Amino acid sequence: MSRETWILVALAGVVALATLVGAVLLAVRVVRTRRLLGALGAGGKVAFYGALIYTILPIDLLPDPIYLDDMGVLAGALFYLGRLVAKHRAAQRGLPDRSQPPAVPGRPHRPVS
Repeated sequence: MSRETWILVALAGVVALATLVGAVLLAVRVVRTRRLLGALGAGGKVAFYGALIYTILPIDLLPDPIYLDDMGVLAGALFYLGRLVAKHRAAQRGLPDRSQPPAVPGRPHRPVS
């Protein structure tokens, strides 16, 4: 093979390795959200398990050496799960804070900042 062919093969290998690393990093971030699945409801569970199953199964939109479709599914799931987590945390903040002691009648309550 010519020198140019070797350079193209090496470049394709580097790109494939970079996309594989990106897909693995996204999968790790999706797996870290697993502990919140109980609070995120059915939509969170479907996004979580659907993204992982799509990434693991050999049936893809693009052939397996190209992980861009897997990265897109994982990134979409992370985006959706992130929005669900933000909604969950906002709902938790809207509830009365039970860590504060009850207010004493006749004494002004000053929140601690």
